[in-house]
Amino acid sequence: MVGARAATTYGERVAIDASAGLVDRGYCIVSGAAFGIDGMAHRAALASSGVTVAILAGGVDRFYPSGHEAMLSRIVQTGAVISELPCGAPPTKWRFLHRNRLIAAASLATVVLEAGWRSGSLNTAGHAATIGRPLGAVPGPITSAASAGCHRLIRESAAVCVTNPDEMAELAPLWAAPGTQGRGRSTQRPGPQAHPSTGAGRSGHIGDEMRVLDALSSRSARSVDDIAARSGLAVETVRGVLGALDLEGAARRGEHGWLRST
Repeated sequence: MVGARAATTYGERVAIDASAGLVDRGYCIVSGAAFGIDGMAHRAALASSGVTVAILAGGVDRFYPSGHEAMLSRIVQTGAVISELPCGAPPTKWRFLHRNRLIAAASLATVVLEAGWRSGSLNTAGHAATIGRPLGAVPGPITSAASAGCHRLIRESAAVCVTNPDEMAELAPLWAAPGTQGRGRSTQRPGPQAHPSTGAGRSGHIGDEMRVLDALSSRSARSVDDIAARSGLAVETVRGVLGALDLEGAARRGEHGWLRST
């Protein structure tokens, strides 16, 4: 269950009802521990004595955001706080986007509860669609910019319109046979556009892109050799990744080397 950090009262209410309702039906809630929708989904699961899993964009020894330290400590006791990064690794913008693929892959289905037109939650939705996981989106007022991303998913992608825990549970029934994951609805339509384009729908080079982005600085230009040393990749690989990132606007070539775009 994912959604906007700048959640509205409507979105928070939806998150609480959905999370509590799914926990009561035996589901585990997986999310990213961010402010807004993520945090509400985790808290509602905890309040309902359910199991919830938080996937972080940094090391598990660095709870982020720090304002959710108490909540994450509670999740450790009854669920799990996990990360693919080593202890001490700081969360970065690119690691948040990279982390989203784990949220999608670790779940039977992904539900976007509230999201703006270019919300990072659409990145998670894109990963879910790419790997064939059922995808749902909760509609909101047509006048609300905070729900524009959900409406976009329903209109343009594989997302099913869901409005309550029963409909969300239909995306992935717990009684479904192993491997089917309750895919009673078709998810063969094209997935949503990822944001930014280094997200879902790309090839197996996503990991290389993240490593190069982490090796870049937005202030100090770095040479290809320096970036290769910092990322642990071959120089030829770094050149190819930098070219792709340049086209996407995520990196740029300066007078003295390469910089990460801000």
